[in-house]
Formats: sequence, structure tokens, C-alpha cells
Amino acid sequence: MKILAINGSHRGESGLTQILIDKLFIGAKKEGANCKTIVLSKMKINPCKGCHVCQTDKSYLQCIFDDKDDIKEILNKIEQSDIIIFATPIYVFSMSGLMKIFIERIMVSTADSSIRTLSKSGLIFHHINERIASKPFLLITCQDNFENETHKNVVDYFKVYSEFLDAPFIGNLNRKSGQLILNQSNKLYQDKINIVYESYIKAGEELVIHNKISQKTQKRANQNIIPIPKIIEFMLGIKIFRKNNSFMQKILINAK
Repeated sequence: MKILAINGSHRGESGLTQILIDKLFIGAKKEGANCKTIVLSKMKINPCKGCHVCQTDKSYLQCIFDDKDDIKEILNKIEQSDIIIFATPIYVFSMSGLMKIFIERIMVSTADSSIRTLSKSGLIFHHINERIASKPFLLITCQDNFENETHKNVVDYFKVYSEFLDAPFIGNLNRKSGQLILNQSNKLYQDKINIVYESYIKAGEELVIHNKISQKTQKRANQNIIPIPKIIEFMLGIKIFRKNNSFMQKILINAK
């Protein structure tokens, strides 16, 4: 099995995004997978101009930037891969700009927008290059906040991506409280962090063996590393408590 991770972090190999990819790859390599990472911050990727030259007879499915940046190299690696990992930190409730620019480039010039198709989900769309767009994929997101809403937009985006492009969405690993993990001097949460890392390794193993990640492993990998009592977690799901300023202040104090 060949697994290709796309690291969309502006911090490249020095950020938490790469740490999480590396942990998952430990498990995947253990089961014999060939694992590679593309770090977008190290690549030259021009943004799509919306010029539609790639839709003309003269330059059919050929982007004006194809020979001027690294997209063709990345496309070749995607075609040769069995599973794609989209890995991005959460910036302003969305994926990184690097990841969005990358997805636009790989989608627009590889498909004929004049051909209408129907996805397996029953959605009307245009032609897609299945060798590029329809690969099974895993989503890895990381954020400093521990609110579940923080990464919701990105998950919804990739659900729609999956439905339109017939690309199986095989799991979402979302790592909250990123700065606490990166703070090596903080020993208070180390046991929980170790469990999270072990879960990423397990996820890598499952990805190769089962072509997906179990709900149990996702739950362990996505757990809060800040110890919040079950009753408090329950209360956080009720709006009346969310709007109670004194209650929320106590939660914020305990989260520091």
C-alpha cells in the first residue's frame, strides 16, 4: 500500500501537523506501507487564476502553470498512491490557505467542466479525473482550541468533497489543545498525550490492514488531553450553561 500525506501547515515539518503524520506513519510502516509526505510550504504552487485556459482545445486540461511550479510532480505522486491524507491546522475556522490553493489547483485543470456527470451520492457535477480526485482519504486536523466547533467547517468541506468526487472519507483525526502538546515542559498532560500518540500509531496500522480507522481508535486519538469531568462535558452540550458566564469562566480557568 502507498500512502501519501499532504501537509498543509505553514510551519512545514516543524509543526504539530507533521508530528501527527509521523506518528501515524510509524504504524502504517509497521504493517508494510510505503509512506511519503508532501510539505506544501516547501513547494511552489501558484493559485488558480480562474482563466479557464485549461478548458480550451489548445490547452485542454493543461494549466498555464504546469511547467512553472510543482503541481505536476504532486499529481504524479497522487496517481501512484492508494490513500491520501489531507493534514492541515485550523486557521480561522478553516483549512490553511496552502491547502485550499493546492486543492483548487489539482481539481480545476484535471477535469473537463463541460461534461456533466452524476456522483454515486446522486449529486450533479462535472467530469472528474478519478485517478486524482476519487482516492480514499483521511483527514487530519489540529487546533489550539479544545472546542469541537473549531474544526467543523473543515470536516463539512471534506464530506462534501467526498460526496461530489466519489472519494471515500475513511476517517477524521482532530487534535485539540495543540499548544499544550507542543509545550514539552508541561508534564501535567503527558500521560494523555502518550495515549493520543499511541492511538495515531494504531490508526496507521488500521489504515493498512482495514483501509479505514475504527471509531474506537478515532475516539481515543481525538480525546481531550485536558481532564474535564463527564458532568462538565455534559453541561457544555447545553446552551443554558454555555451562556452562563460564571460557569464558562470556571471552565476556562481549568483549561489553562
